[in-house]
Amino acid sequence: MGIGAYLIYFVIIMIIPIWAQSKVRNTFNKYVRVPNETGLTGAQVARRILDEHGLYNVDIEEVGGQLTDHYDPRKKVLRLSSSIYHGNSVAGTAVAAHEVGHAIQDKENYVPLRFRHSLVPVANFGSGASWLFILAGMFLHSLNLLLIGVIFFAAAVLFQVVTLPVEFNASRRALVQLETLGLIHSGEKRNARKVLSAAALTYVAAALVAVLELLRFVLMFVGMNNDDD
Repeated sequence: MGIGAYLIYFVIIMIIPIWAQSKVRNTFNKYVRVPNETGLTGAQVARRILDEHGLYNVDIEEVGGQLTDHYDPRKKVLRLSSSIYHGNSVAGTAVAAHEVGHAIQDKENYVPLRFRHSLVPVANFGSGASWLFILAGMFLHSLNLLLIGVIFFAAAVLFQVVTLPVEFNASRRALVQLETLGLIHSGEKRNARKVLSAAALTYVAAALVAVLELLRFVLMFVGMNNDDD
């Protein structure tokens, strides 16, 4: 691959995440200003859905930052950012319901979620260690080191890929719960879906970039292997 091709490649993998982040921020900022028709805050929406599923043991906490909302399966805590926790926006309703979707997955032992949790230590180690082995393999022209790096990086990529069905499923659960419990009205469902779809783009972008990088490293290994033949 020539220098020009490398530059184009790196521009592409930088633009994809930036575009996805911009999309989710713009969509969130638009609908966080639109109040929902029920007047319920994100915390109230979350509590309603949690209780409906018997998840009385899951606490809801306020956390700082924006779009820092998440479910902690270890402590059984749902953490919502301030604008979601206190706000009664369409965006807040959608995000809160999405995070509750993860709590429901946890309760039901949703297989992709369990698999993702099992990959966390491997992915954390692989994402850091892989670069050391890959760089060492390149500079030392060592196929073995490069292969180890590629394998470690593949573990991190697998985590990104497995995250996709987990997030998509949580969003589907969110929309079903919001509609079934009457927490959004018919005209709000499309806007809630827009918020969740935009958020999903960040995971799709991360997985796409990771897969592209893995492919680059695999081709690098194949090329080095061919040079040694």
